[in-house]
Amino acid sequence: MIGKIFRLVSFGESHGSCIGGVIDGCPAGFQLDSEYVNLQLMRRSPGQSKIVSQRKEPDKVEFLSGIYNGLTTGTPIGFIVKNKDVKSSDYNNLKNVFRPSHADFTYKNKYGIRDFRGGGRSSARETVSRVVAGSIAQQLLKEIGVDICAYVSKVGSVKVIKHYKDLDLSQVDSNVVRCPDADKAKDMIKLISTMQESGDTIGGEIRCVVNGVPVGWGEPVFNKLHADIGHAMLSINAVKSFKYGFLDCDVSSSSGSVVNDVISDISGKTTSNYSGGIQGGISNGNDIYCDISFKPVSTIMKDQQSIDNLGNKILVKASGRHDSCVVPRAVPIVESMMSLVLLDHYLLSKLNVFE
Repeated sequence: MIGKIFRLVSFGESHGSCIGGVIDGCPAGFQLDSEYVNLQLMRRSPGQSKIVSQRKEPDKVEFLSGIYNGLTTGTPIGFIVKNKDVKSSDYNNLKNVFRPSHADFTYKNKYGIRDFRGGGRSSARETVSRVVAGSIAQQLLKEIGVDICAYVSKVGSVKVIKHYKDLDLSQVDSNVVRCPDADKAKDMIKLISTMQESGDTIGGEIRCVVNGVPVGWGEPVFNKLHADIGHAMLSINAVKSFKYGFLDCDVSSSSGSVVNDVISDISGKTTSNYSGGIQGGISNGNDIYCDISFKPVSTIMKDQQSIDNLGNKILVKASGRHDSCVVPRAVPIVESMMSLVLLDHYLLSKLNVFE
């Protein structure tokens, strides 16, 4: 579960009948745009381009409760997204073996059993529920002037150098890799295609930018805003690191006289924004931005040394449909996790003030 007021509990596996969830704490009387939810699901779905997994899933949300005549009722919102294109036979050769750097080994040792079909619960298919809930949260945040945009900032050694303010973020979806820098996008696509052809995978980074968050969201000690954002981002499959603030700057080797953000007026606007919009765990009114790093997908189409369930050394080679780089499809997931955290902190901020 994630959230304290706006909460999501999810369920389902990669090759089960459906992925779903229950959202609690959604304010009543909000006109929900279900097409926007489906649009975000489409941005996350497999099969959308040649550089991602070729699994074909329509990914249409079906709301079961909590919505009447298009309006949220304030009661729990139940939903499902059906799995349509499962090919469990693709994973038969992995039934009794462990893929290197995959959750196969840890799941089996924790539970004594694992669903090897597509990775079961450890599959990125699980993130469908996050996108449904996050796209609802994103709509609510837009009503109060908060805008969230994520984009691919790095694939392998190909990195966007420009500051996000010098990019046209409306162009994020203008290419299949979801990078607003057209030249870098071409190089990223070429690199992913090369990895795909060789049976290998590559990692990357996503930058998420938020504007419109006022001063005062976040708690001062154990529920700092950046800590909750970090917790949400690090819960995404394949994420290995999270960094907020200090854009393209090494915080540990910087001096305070250089990177301290000077407050320019009573609104809290600062002349620089090394703090990434958060100070003392509380938003300061400036843009919030962060970088999320994804590891290379551990399922590769090459022979790798591993062991089977009995501990025997074997060579394992995957088959089937897999991503060579997850970051293009992870953009809406990052936006969704940011939305869930920010909406929850907005609702929490209302509890801290007596009116």
